[in-house]
Amino acid sequence: MTPQLASLQQRLGHQFEKPELLTRALTHRSFGADHNERLEFLGDAVLSLAVSSLLYERFAGSDEGDLTRIRAHLVREDSLHRLALGLALPGVLRMSEGEAKGGGAQRPSILADAMEAIIGATFVDAGYEAARAMVARLLGEVIASAGAGETWGKDAKTALQEWLQARKLAVPSYRISETRGQAHAQTFEVECAVPALNLVTKGEGRSRRAAEQDAARALLDELIARDKPGSGLRD
Repeated sequence: MTPQLASLQQRLGHQFEKPELLTRALTHRSFGADHNERLEFLGDAVLSLAVSSLLYERFAGSDEGDLTRIRAHLVREDSLHRLALGLALPGVLRMSEGEAKGGGAQRPSILADAMEAIIGATFVDAGYEAARAMVARLLGEVIASAGAGETWGKDAKTALQEWLQARKLAVPSYRISETRGQAHAQTFEVECAVPALNLVTKGEGRSRRAAEQDAARALLDELIARDKPGSGLRD
C-alpha cells in the first residue's frame, strides 16, 4: 500500500482488508487486463441502491418521480466526476502512458467510472453496509441540505429549458463536437449553446443523450451562478 493509496483510504473513510481491490478499482483498461470495469459494473448497482435508500429515508413525503429525478442527479457522470476530483483520484489512477498523455486522468467518464469501481470494491471488500456508509459520507451533506423540489432534482435539459423560457429566452441548441473511442465504447462530447447570452458549455457521456444532459447541467450551473441582482438575467 503506497502512501497515496493510504491517504485515499482515509479520505474515503474505509480501510480495505484486501488493498488489491482498491488498486484494481483505480486501474483503467488501458493499463492491463486486471482493470476496473467489472468493479465499475457492480459499483453502479450498489451506488443506485444506496442512494435510493438514503433518499427514501430523507424524503419521506416525496413521490417516485421526485425520488427518481434526485437519484438521477446524484449518480450522473458529472456528480461522480466532481466527487472523484474532491478525492484527488486523478493522481492515483493507473493507465497507459498514451492514455495519460491524452488527458485520461482528467476525463470525466474515466473518473466517474473509477468512482463507481471504488464503491464496487468496497462492497466486495466489506459488504453492502460498508459501501452504503461510504456513499452516505460522500453524498450525505448534499442529500441532507437538499429539497425534493429543487431545480437540480429535475432532468438537466428540462430544468435549463424552463429556466430560459421563464426569462423569455430561446431554448438551447446542442451539437456533437467530438466522438472518441471504438464503436462499442464511445464517448461523446456535446456543446450546449445559448446564443442570446453568448454562452457555450461542453459535456461528455457514453451516449449523445448523456452528453447533452452533462452540457445542459454545466450551462445551468453557470447561469444560476450569474443570476444575481444587477446582472440583467434575473426576472
